Amino acid sequence: MEPVSDLKDLYQKEFDPESFYQTYFNLRSADCAKDSIFPTTLENLHNTFSSGEVKGDLLIDIGSGPSIHTIISACECFKEIIASDWTDTNRQAYESWLRNEPGALDWTPVISMVCELEGDRTKCAEKEKKIRATVKQVVKCDVTKNDPLNPVVLPPADCLVTSLCLEAACTDLNSYTQALRNITTLLKTGGHLVMIGVSGSTGYNVGTKLFPDLNLDEEFVKNTITGNGYAIKEMKINPIFRKGRSSALRFFFLLAQKTSN
Repeated sequence: MEPVSDLKDLYQKEFDPESFYQTYFNLRSADCAKDSIFPTTLENLHNTFSSGEVKGDLLIDIGSGPSIHTIISACECFKEIIASDWTDTNRQAYESWLRNEPGALDWTPVISMVCELEGDRTKCAEKEKKIRATVKQVVKCDVTKNDPLNPVVLPPADCLVTSLCLEAACTDLNSYTQALRNITTLLKTGGHLVMIGVSGSTGYNVGTKLFPDLNLDEEFVKNTITGNGYAIKEMKINPIFRKGRSSALRFFFLLAQKTSN
């Protein structure tokens, strides 16, 4: 496994937001349309944020990449959302969509899927406007640091969302545990953690470029979460039916509540 500094450099130099979008999120692509992770993830996020239990003033999306998919449902439940990512190009792509610039990544089909889950696919334009109004900042984030968002200072969040971030940013199980501790400092006691991850993975493709993944198993994830002051409220584990872009065997959706510092 590459040292952390080399891994950060790899993402900064080689990760291409357009290729990432085309590989995993372009619903006009036959491969993406048949993906087993994506529709289930959107449904899980919809169910979580429509339940009325996960809400508040501030949500921080940890490791957003260039993607808005994790906060489409959440924008109805929080006054402010902060997106974050390590890679400059990802933050630029995210901000380009927020500004509705020509050539920005097209998230309309994904937003339409969420609107359909909410019962009205025709409200896509209204939902886009809501997201753009709710996301207040896109900031740099380094989960390997004790203060991941430094120098940005935020009040303790009511919710953290992180999708496929920690296993991509960490090189071993100890650094994964520390990264979880680091992001947990951003969350208030009683707040919620929504985590989407994969197990059994050693890497994933973005276009033709292979990026490493930390090989996790679900028991380790559960023990790490509970060992760091959380109570797990829900954990769903699903097999990955369509492979080729990632070596992952399963993906999981986890909802936990911070019970102590």
